[in-house]
Amino acid sequence: MNTEQALLQRCNSKCELCSASSNLAVYEVPPVGSPNADNSIMICDVCQNQINNPSNVNINHWRCLNDSMWTPVPAVQVMAWRMLKRLSTESWAQDLLDTLYLDEEAQQWAEADSTNENDADTAPTLDSNGAALSAGDTVTLIKDLVVKGANFTAKRGTSVKNISLTSNPEQIEGRVNGVRIVLLTCFLKKSN
Repeated sequence: MNTEQALLQRCNSKCELCSASSNLAVYEVPPVGSPNADNSIMICDVCQNQINNPSNVNINHWRCLNDSMWTPVPAVQVMAWRMLKRLSTESWAQDLLDTLYLDEEAQQWAEADSTNENDADTAPTLDSNGAALSAGDTVTLIKDLVVKGANFTAKRGTSVKNISLTSNPEQIEGRVNGVRIVLLTCFLKKSN
């Protein structure tokens, strides 16, 4: 049985990301050493076009990941993680990304290709002391901050775990009191 036949059998002749049943093709999830069914997925031409051409992304099309991210197939989990990461400026995508669990090997695979998407000239995100911040870090507020629209004050000393970086190096996103908010890095210090 070749790779395409194995994938068609595994996915029941449906796109493994959006469940479309037409124009399916094998997609090798990079980086790929030797292509096989374990490191490939069966996807439709709409998904493939949007994966390969980020400027063509229809954000609402990817709401399908709410279902497909729960598959036991690591290659599908990796692509779901990468697309959710790409769309993480959307609150629904970030919420899904926060709930998606990948084992250590799948997480490394997912992150292996995402480093290629970062521009070399992008400024690093730094806390108030100049320490570099990364996605997933924990930070502490160094000042009481009034959260507009949420009717609460985030108190000095509050820890914000598992932060997300934004396209603006002076801002991060994180949850405070169960609410996802944008925080200015000048009011944060990295926790050890």
